[in-house]
Amino acid sequence: MLSPKPSVGLGCYWIMNYAVFGGTKGIGLAVAEQLIQEGHSVWVLSRSSADVAEAHWLPFDAESDAAIEGLPEVLHGLVYAPGSINLKPFRGLKQQDFIRDFQVSVLGAVHALQLCTPALKAAGQASVVLFSTVAVGQGMPFHASVAAAKGAVEGLVRSLAAEWAPAIRVNAIAPSLVRTPLSERLVNTPEKEAQSASRHALGRIGEPRDIASAACFLLSQESSWVSGQVWAIDGGMSRLKA
Repeated sequence: MLSPKPSVGLGCYWIMNYAVFGGTKGIGLAVAEQLIQEGHSVWVLSRSSADVAEAHWLPFDAESDAAIEGLPEVLHGLVYAPGSINLKPFRGLKQQDFIRDFQVSVLGAVHALQLCTPALKAAGQASVVLFSTVAVGQGMPFHASVAAAKGAVEGLVRSLAAEWAPAIRVNAIAPSLVRTPLSERLVNTPEKEAQSASRHALGRIGEPRDIASAACFLLSQESSWVSGQVWAIDGGMSRLKA
């Protein structure tokens, strides 16, 4: 099996380089902060500047073809966190809604991965984490556009996991509702939050740290025999009846 090439050694502990796309808010921010707490070097890439202590910030627009400058030559992992919560009845969805969701979730991830492929391959063994949604595996009303885009992400994960093995592992996390700025309007009253929590067997909605912990595990060598998987971190929603 290939071994990762560390960037810096501290005794028996190695500092790794990670790129977190969309690392200024919500789940992406929680992932970046946890990686930094673990002592790694983190590059946060987003449209808006990052206020993440000890992280390097680089501008990134999922809809732009501009190349990224400033990333290290070796990346041990990549997280692509941008997404959307575009919930509408199918009759109210326009073609532009589908295009926009696909652009953010799929083409943005493709753009990020293509730009970073050389650096990921240079690591010897690297890991990629993308994001799907519980709504792909479990049909939900008003999720047609989001689920279509994230379903494409799951297909991308499996295809790249096969193509890039064994040098680069590729996995996805499929969360249910998580408390982030993106989902704020869905849980902005006690009544709304209670209703959402009651749909989960574990009796609450997710927190960014719930997802970040899973993402950091998939990035680490602790998951070195895991690739091509879509991991449901969803309070039991996809398998358990509340």
